[in-house]
Amino acid sequence: MRVTSLMLALIVAGTLTALGQQGAVENVKQGAKKTGEKIKQEVETAGVKTKQAAETVGEKTKETAETVGRKTKETVETAGEKTTEATKAVHRKSKKTVRKTTAQSSEERSSNGEGNTPAPADR
Repeated sequence: MRVTSLMLALIVAGTLTALGQQGAVENVKQGAKKTGEKIKQEVETAGVKTKQAAETVGEKTKETAETVGRKTKETVETAGEKTTEATKAVHRKSKKTVRKTTAQSSEERSSNGEGNTPAPADR
């Protein structure tokens, strides 16, 4: 009877230990599952935030490109207008200078008595 009691006690102790370990394994599984779900949620949240940030950067880049394009176009137009104005001013000044030079040459010829007669040739 003692041996039977001892055997029964060992079997019960082994069974309880096995059940206890199985309970611990279940706890570890549940903890791992919860941790995995939490990580999955965090990754999804990070993905959403990254997507939003990328969209914002894309919008800002587009706005900046449009602004740069508009400013460049304005600069080119302004430079073209200024070049045209400068060309016209130079042309006016050149014409004025040519007229003035021509008038001075005519005055000098008439004051020197040279006129349009050719110089006498060596005889």
